[in-house]
Amino acid sequence: MKRNFLSTLAIASSLGVASGDLYYIQDEAQESLPLKWSIGADLTWDDNVSPATVGPGANEESLSITPHIGLTFVNISPQTTWDVYARLGAVYYFDQPAAANTEDIYSQSRVGVNWTHRVSERLRFSSRNFLSYEMEPDYANGIATTRQLGEYFNWQTDNSVGYRWTERLGTYTGLSVTGLDYDDVVLNQDRFTWTLYNQFRYQLTPQTVLTADYRYSQTDGDDLSSDYTDHYLLGGIEHRFSPNTILVARVGAQLHESEATGGGDTTSPYVEATVRTQVNEQLSVRGFVRYGVEGSDTVRPVGGGVYEFDDRQTFRLGIASEYAISPMLNVFGGLDYIPATFDDGRLVGGAGGATAGGLDEDIVNAHIGLSVKFTEMLYGTFSYNYTDSSSDFVGQSYDRNRVSVGVRAEF
Repeated sequence: MKRNFLSTLAIASSLGVASGDLYYIQDEAQESLPLKWSIGADLTWDDNVSPATVGPGANEESLSITPHIGLTFVNISPQTTWDVYARLGAVYYFDQPAAANTEDIYSQSRVGVNWTHRVSERLRFSSRNFLSYEMEPDYANGIATTRQLGEYFNWQTDNSVGYRWTERLGTYTGLSVTGLDYDDVVLNQDRFTWTLYNQFRYQLTPQTVLTADYRYSQTDGDDLSSDYTDHYLLGGIEHRFSPNTILVARVGAQLHESEATGGGDTTSPYVEATVRTQVNEQLSVRGFVRYGVEGSDTVRPVGGGVYEFDDRQTFRLGIASEYAISPMLNVFGGLDYIPATFDDGRLVGGAGGATAGGLDEDIVNAHIGLSVKFTEMLYGTFSYNYTDSSSDFVGQSYDRNRVSVGVRAEF
């Protein structure tokens, strides 16, 4: 029982505690991997490089190149696991976009360090750390919706302690801190969030763990964005259908409290789930869903006024898959769907009515591609990406097509 419990205890997920990869399941690496380097570049044609632009630069085509260098490293000892990755890159537009406040070069970089230390059979410490400085959007990070003009610096550290109290009962207690900082050309979007959480875990069977979570979160906004507090009360399940298939799911209530003068409080259902499966030797599939009140990108212009929306109900769905046609050729693809409804809007600038609401915004993003292994070290990729935004906000409805060809070497 101890061995089974420790394996399921290791799955404890910070999913939904803060922004980050919504596909992520905190399942410890099974074997050490030597330091691996990669270097390459992607050439991309974009038919709408500044899609949220109105006026000069709207619907502008552009050709860019993204050189990048990266590394991965996994080290496992009887007590400690290190999982390190980094990808440093830049997007260079051969012709600088014509939209106001745009540049010809932007960072596209990420670094992450995950660490787990097992003090004993009962006690373990975990730390998940991530930072990026890049252009939006990456829909799997749980933040982005429409494309912004500037880069954003997104960082997170999530630190927890897990303890097994009995053969079946354990807890995870932790603190997550997240920062979101946009360039000066993007207003009202910066956020700083800290979250305290505690999770009770009960091992129902060797394959199934039941969970009960409470999370307390405070967020500081910037410019016209107000501070707010969130409480989460969640029940969940983590189940291994097979060694290669796992589901992590939580459902419950979210209490969202605005600290602005005249701000409103909202009680909403909250759902988060992630599934990962290796269907067979060729096919792998992963997906996530999340539904709740989001506090990002809530200050929007409507008519002649600027409004802050205290109630932004957002659903996020992501699916990604990869299929190995042969040892030399893989096909990959994915879909993101993000509908959102904006209510309880308060006038915070400009001229207009005192309130606004009932405004919708839907994002559909799909991609498909091929990965070719030319040699033991050299790889090539070809991909197509389509984005459609349908919005009640002026300037936020657009179509976007991107075609990329890339090459990389791994050693």
